[in-house]
Amino acid sequence: MTTKTTSLVFTGDIGFDKYMKDKWSDPALLSSDVASFLKSGSHLIVNVEGPLYDGAYEKKENSVAALLHSMDPNVRHFLAGIGADIWNICNNHIMDAGENGIRSTLEYAKECNATAFGAGLDIAGASSPVILNEAGGIGMIGVGYQRACRKAGDDHAGCFSWSDLDLIRKQIDSIKKTCRYCIISAHAGEEFTALPSPYTRDRYISYLDMGADIVIAHHPHVVNNYELFDNKAIFYSLGNFIFDTDYQRSQFGTEYGILLKLNFTEETFTFEHMGIKVDRTSEHIISCPAPAIFTHVDEKEYKLLRSLAAKVLIENTKKQLRYLKPDEYGSATEDDFVKNFYEPLRSGRVPGETLDMQIIYPLSLEVTRQDWRSSRLPDVVEYCLAQIDPASLSQQPPS
Repeated sequence: MTTKTTSLVFTGDIGFDKYMKDKWSDPALLSSDVASFLKSGSHLIVNVEGPLYDGAYEKKENSVAALLHSMDPNVRHFLAGIGADIWNICNNHIMDAGENGIRSTLEYAKECNATAFGAGLDIAGASSPVILNEAGGIGMIGVGYQRACRKAGDDHAGCFSWSDLDLIRKQIDSIKKTCRYCIISAHAGEEFTALPSPYTRDRYISYLDMGADIVIAHHPHVVNNYELFDNKAIFYSLGNFIFDTDYQRSQFGTEYGILLKLNFTEETFTFEHMGIKVDRTSEHIISCPAPAIFTHVDEKEYKLLRSLAAKVLIENTKKQLRYLKPDEYGSATEDDFVKNFYEPLRSGRVPGETLDMQIIYPLSLEVTRQDWRSSRLPDVVEYCLAQIDPASLSQQPPS
């Protein structure tokens, strides 16, 4: 069916384990206004953060085990019930149960008459776009960051890598030949950051330069800003939707998220949103005001604020290290952390792309220049300052 208008609702991260284990069966999980917003669009696109799989697989008996996620296959009934007809499965947890986990998830999506995208049993499946014959045509692909979003190949399962730029360009070109709009769902960006790292922002802008119209991101587990261009947009992180773990609780703002609704005509689009929150007493999802960081931050403001955001990321990365490796970093000095940041083989680091603290740490030291004081976004500044020890704003780097 072809329509001249349509609307798409997007969620942040969904993980039905840890504190959310079995909450899919709770009829009161979503407040009535949250449930209504989810069903207010023509389509609902959800980020399924891990495989729907009930088979046996090995879990590591160390701190990394806290970061493994899979879901009861019965979650599919919840997803169908909220109207989720498109599942993004490109993320750093979809391979937690290996190829069997992806295969299982794809089969359950098909059973629910839902389309899964962004990961597959090979690169052809992972990079295949979702096409909607609405509002002049909308094509959508899902991409995920190196290394954790394990890349699919010609003969093995995995994700569509955000660094496979030639194939991304090819898919954008193919979509734009028949569709008015191209959307990229990106699972990338640094966890627990306030604004995107410079290389993340540059990567998303490069997608727009290739011809994409909208980038919608998740993975940081906190809400980020958005940036509007000439009839194009980037939403840097929608934060969490249904996700709650001790690892999350050790960080600022992880109980918040954004539900994003894009309204399309054949000529243009608009957006609206709902702020949401995990009520950590009931583990229910309720509506709330959006965090102050969810606002338009243009290039000029970004340049003023990026060192402050980098400082936030550095401080929250220290919290992360203390949580994951308390024996090693529980009483670590600044020198100890700097040594970690400059380790060439630092866990997860892809130079100039992901967790590159050799870029982020020096940028964070520029916070002492206090460019952020010239920002015209005081609420964003206060949001960032709430995550930083004020004394650290004038702290000199170790010798």
